[in-house]
Amino acid sequence: MSPPSRLLRPSATAATPGAPDRVAAATAFAAVAGAWCPAVSPDGAQVAFVTDRSGLPRLEIGPVDGSRPAREISGPEQEVVSVAWSPDGAYLAYLVSPGGSIRAELHVVRPDGTDRRRLAGGSERETVFAGGWIAGTCCYVHSLADGRSPHAAVQVVDARTGEITVVPGTVGRGFCTVTGVRDGRLLVRIGPRGRRVLHLVDLAGDAAPVRLLSADFPVADGSDIGEDGRFSTDGRAVYLRTHAVSERIVLARVPLDADGRPGLLSVLAERPDADVDAYAVRADGSLLVVWNQDGCHEIELMAADVGTDRRVALPQPVMPGWSLTPDGTELIAELTGPLAPRALYRVPLGPDPEAAVRLGMCPAPLPAGTGVPPELHHYRAPDGTPLQGWWYPPAGTGQDGRPAPAVVAFHGGPESQERPAFSILAQALAAAGIGVFAPNVRGSSGYGRRFLDADDGARRPDSFQDVPATVAHLVSTGLASADRIGVQGWSYGGYLALTAVSRWPELFAAAVTHAGMSDLLSFFAETEPWMAAASVTEYGDPGADADLLRAISPLTHQDRVRAPTLLVHGAADTNVPVGESVRAHAALRAAGVPTELLLLPGEGHTVVGEQHRIRVALAVTGWFVRWLVPHG
Repeated sequence: MSPPSRLLRPSATAATPGAPDRVAAATAFAAVAGAWCPAVSPDGAQVAFVTDRSGLPRLEIGPVDGSRPAREISGPEQEVVSVAWSPDGAYLAYLVSPGGSIRAELHVVRPDGTDRRRLAGGSERETVFAGGWIAGTCCYVHSLADGRSPHAAVQVVDARTGEITVVPGTVGRGFCTVTGVRDGRLLVRIGPRGRRVLHLVDLAGDAAPVRLLSADFPVADGSDIGEDGRFSTDGRAVYLRTHAVSERIVLARVPLDADGRPGLLSVLAERPDADVDAYAVRADGSLLVVWNQDGCHEIELMAADVGTDRRVALPQPVMPGWSLTPDGTELIAELTGPLAPRALYRVPLGPDPEAAVRLGMCPAPLPAGTGVPPELHHYRAPDGTPLQGWWYPPAGTGQDGRPAPAVVAFHGGPESQERPAFSILAQALAAAGIGVFAPNVRGSSGYGRRFLDADDGARRPDSFQDVPATVAHLVSTGLASADRIGVQGWSYGGYLALTAVSRWPELFAAAVTHAGMSDLLSFFAETEPWMAAASVTEYGDPGADADLLRAISPLTHQDRVRAPTLLVHGAADTNVPVGESVRAHAALRAAGVPTELLLLPGEGHTVVGEQHRIRVALAVTGWFVRWLVPHG
C-alpha cells in the first residue's frame, strides 16, 4: 500500500524511566499478524480463514490437523473480510473490501484457488452483506444495498452461472440482512440499530413476510430485537438471541407449525450476569452457548437432559469468531487476549477435558513476556450508573514521584464493548510509559438493554457525564495526574474524544481521534444511505432532530478546545466519511489549537495494512509522548 499523505514524526523527548524504546515497541505491536474468521469445510478436514501475514487480510486454506502449511487462495491485492464454505465443499464465498471501502463485494473461489470470480457488488456504491449458502445447491443468499437508497434487498446468486435473482418480499423494506435459510424460507433481520426485527420470508416471494414474534408479543418498546436467527435442524423451530423478554440477551426458541407459522417464544438459556453472545445446535441436538460476562467469553454445552450442562475452558478470554466441526465434537476458534493477537485454536468438546491447541498454520505469536495485562476497574457516574474499564499500567515509573501520564481510550460503536483482547495502541502506549484506561461507558453492549439504550437520541447528552467520571476515577485512585491525561478513540470513540475536549477542555492535555464524527448532520448527509437510515435510532433524525444533532456535534463547540489534537482518517472511509476529520482539523486550526491531520490512502474505516498500522501506532504514541511526557 502507498504511504500516508503525511507521517508525523514527533520531536525527540526524554524516555520514561524503565520504558522500552517506544518506536521499536510500537512497531513490533503494530506489525504482528493474526488469523481470524475460521470456516471448517463440510468434511471437517480443512479450515479456511483470513490472515494478514502478507500485510493485508487474505484468504488462506489449510488442513485442520496441521499436516501441511496453509496456502493463499484469494486474488492479488484483495482485502478479504469473511468466508463461508458451500454445503458440498465445491466453493468458498468470501467478501472483499475494495480499496479499504465498506462497500464489500461477494467473490467465489474453488478450494484449490481456481475459478476465482466476483458474484455480486462492484458498482460504484453497492455494498454486499454476507448471508449463507442454500443447502443442496450452489446458490448463495445475501443482501445488497444499492448505495442510493436506505434499502438492502435480498438476492440469490448461483455460484456456477453467476445468475442473480432478487427475493421479491424484501424489496423496499428498509435495511435487511439474512441470518438463516432452509427449505425455501429465509430468516431476514429488518430494521435500524437497536430495533432489529426478525421476519420469515418466502424465498420465491409467494407469501408476504411474517414477523417471527407476533405483533402483540409483550416487549419493552415494541421491537423484537432479534439477532442470529436460524432454523432448527428439522426446520420446525427458529432459534434466536433476543432482548425481547429480558434485560440480558437470552437464547430463545420459537416453534413453527405445519404451515410454517410461528408460535410462542420460550427461553432456553439466560443468566442475570451475562449475555448470550453466540450459539450453535450440534449434530446430536445439544446446544453450544457462548456467554459474555464482563467482556470475557465462556462456553457452555447444554444437553437435553437436566443436569448434564458443562463448561469448556478457553486458553484466551475473548472468542470473536468460531466454526463448529460437522460432527460437533470440536471448535476451530478465533481467540485473543491482551497479550495474544488473534489466532486459531482447536477446542475439543468431548466429555473428557482436553486442552485447546493453537494451530501451527497461524502467524507467529508475540514473544513471551511482551506487553502488559489489563486490570478491570469498577466505578460510577455522578448519577450512580455503574461503569467498568480496563487499565493497562505503563511500563516504567512516573517522574518526580507522580503517576505516569495516562490516556482514556474510547471504543467504537457505541454498541460495542471494550474487552481484554489484543490492542495495538494500548500496548504501544503502555510500552511508551503511558497508562491506558479503556472504559465501557453507557451505550456499550454487554451490560443489559437499559445500559445499551441509555445514550440513544435525546439521552446522549446525559451519557456524556461518563467522560469526567472516568477522569475522576483515574485521579482519585492515583492512576493518573490530573494535568497529564489524554483522550483518544476510534469511530464513535473518536466522536466521544472530540466531544470530551470540547466540553471539558480543562480535563485533557492532548487528544487523538481516529475516524470520528465531528458534525452529525454532515455525517448523516455524507455516509452510506443505508448507514444513515440505520443510525436514526442511535443518534436522532437529521430532519426532526436537527437542533439536537447540532448541539451534540463536537464541531459546534470546537472553539472551546485547547488540547493539541491529532486526527487520523482512512481516505477511503465511506462509513464515517473523511470530511468529518477534515472539517474538524480546519476548525481547530482556525481556533489556534495545535493540530495535525494524518490521512491514509487506501484505508477505510479500519486500518488494516501493516505499514499503515505501524505508522498510526508511531504517530499516536509520538503525539502523546510529545504532549504528556515531561521533556528532559
